[in-house]
Amino acid sequence: MKFAKVVFWGAGVFGVLLLTPLYFMFDLVGRLDPPPITHPQFYYGFAGVALVWQFVYIAIGTDPLRFRPMMILAALAKGSYVGTLLALYLQDRISTVQAATGTPDALLLVLFVAAFLKTR
Repeated sequence: MKFAKVVFWGAGVFGVLLLTPLYFMFDLVGRLDPPPITHPQFYYGFAGVALVWQFVYIAIGTDPLRFRPMMILAALAKGSYVGTLLALYLQDRISTVQAATGTPDALLLVLFVAAFLKTR
């Protein structure tokens, strides 16, 4: 159970640190990866939902046994992004560098599944 606590607490804290700056980078994202974002509701909506999931990960880490069923949903959340990137890459719609941004999520997907299996 300690493994699951470390995995989910680590994932949550890492995600909060990584996602919070998105609220202050709206224009920068459009400049670094053109074209500029034209639908801020989608950008901020994504940032908000993704940030909330980090707190779900932290909650799971507080009591992995109690929240074990949520680990499946956490793994699906990570898998949806990794799967999307894989599909886009295989269709030649994103570059290798863009696809590689999913590497941390792929690692967390594996760790979430391992945590689920180890928590019984």
